[in-house]
Amino acid sequence: MPAFDEMHGTEGAIRSAYRTIKSWLDASDPDNLKQLQKEAEFLFRRVGITFAVYGDAEAEERIIPFDIVPRVLMNSEWTLLNRGLTQRVTALNRFLADVYGAGDIVRAGIVPEDLVYQNPSFRPEMVGVKLPSDVYVQIAGIDVVRVDDKDFYVLEDNARTPSGVSYMLENRDVQMRLFPDLFAETRIQPVENYPDELLASLMSLAPKSAPKDPTVVLMTPGPLNSAYYEHSFLADKLGVELVEGRDLFVLDDVVYMRTTHGPQRVDVIYRRIDDDFIDPMVFRPDSVLGVPGLVSAYRAGNVTLANAIGTGVADDKAIYTYMPDIVKFYLGEEPILKNVPTWRCREPDALKYVLEHLPELVVKEVAGSGGYGMLVGPKSTREQIETFRRKLESHPDGFIAQPTLALSTSPTFVKEGVAPRHVDLRPFVLTGADKVRIVPGGLTRVALKEGSLVVNSSQGGGTKDTWVIADPTEDATAGAPHSAPSQSQSQG
Repeated sequence: MPAFDEMHGTEGAIRSAYRTIKSWLDASDPDNLKQLQKEAEFLFRRVGITFAVYGDAEAEERIIPFDIVPRVLMNSEWTLLNRGLTQRVTALNRFLADVYGAGDIVRAGIVPEDLVYQNPSFRPEMVGVKLPSDVYVQIAGIDVVRVDDKDFYVLEDNARTPSGVSYMLENRDVQMRLFPDLFAETRIQPVENYPDELLASLMSLAPKSAPKDPTVVLMTPGPLNSAYYEHSFLADKLGVELVEGRDLFVLDDVVYMRTTHGPQRVDVIYRRIDDDFIDPMVFRPDSVLGVPGLVSAYRAGNVTLANAIGTGVADDKAIYTYMPDIVKFYLGEEPILKNVPTWRCREPDALKYVLEHLPELVVKEVAGSGGYGMLVGPKSTREQIETFRRKLESHPDGFIAQPTLALSTSPTFVKEGVAPRHVDLRPFVLTGADKVRIVPGGLTRVALKEGSLVVNSSQGGGTKDTWVIADPTEDATAGAPHSAPSQSQSQG
């Protein structure tokens, strides 16, 4: 089945979402586009947007390739996504509150007990801990793909420490610098208010004991972390302190930050550090990245962690296969966004089918991420397939399998000119005590290699700006035009 072309559709006619982009591309000189692509790369290098590739001695710091051709969604498409994402993340939070509480979904036989309580990411330390508004996943990155002009599928739920939002914001900033005329003639919904929305969500979930103006910090493992640029970028946009574990201490189950004016109480920690390293008194005793006593303060209800400890059990790829049932169990609704059809290799019949059809399927490690630990059958050699066959036979519980989806394509500027390349989308879903917030769009990731379905930056992928624009039937004069990015309000 050929991939759905988001610009040309199924009949070859230009879809309404891309009419402005098509006219712009037709009127653009290829050499000028190449120059603009170089300017974009220069802008990213100048502001230092890099990521590290662990184990790559020749390129420790890289910029993620940015494609100057935006990916476009109609407002009606985004409205559907918004509803589906809100529903899904609401169910994820209900699921986490349940499995660390009453355990109703396990007792009902909806999700197997061993997948929850024997999951490496399940944290017994969280059992019985009451969180503000029962919100465990304050920031979710839900990976979405489309296969036709109607259906979107959720590929993955990122509920631990999802990354990439800095690229969403910087992509928009660079796009506006390079193509102001396009923004002047197109009503594009803004994303630059994301830091304000994130800060509002975090502050709404401060502990009851916190002052009226709670102190929020962003906790990083440090400059050697692959996403350190994003940590620094977000702290600056939020107007909060960027801290490492050594900058914090716990006294009488209250967290404090060391400052030049003496200790200052910390109420909310947006942490970009994994569970294992967050408190050496509870998890890894050799960790020098965390804060001794932090879990005790957390359990006492004196500090909020975003995301909560133990959320990894919800973005496990085996749990993913039960998400339609999880949505129905907690919300009594049919899922708005579909799951990709998935075989659980732990089930004998599913394993038999997968082993018989390995060359046709995508097989993923349950605990894998970043495009690693997976087999893309149609793109793999016979030797790679047989290696994975042995892994499956020896440890089937550790894998799921999915059909090879024909991910939609978006026009992309490559060496040969403008050509279709496969894309996915990571919207960022913010859950506060008051509401769910989602800025329109998200991070579009693009597989720059022709025919590749792997969009991860560590595997050669790039990113695009994502536009959400008005439908043709909407009043073209309604609403204000897109404005230049505003500086996020700093916290006092």
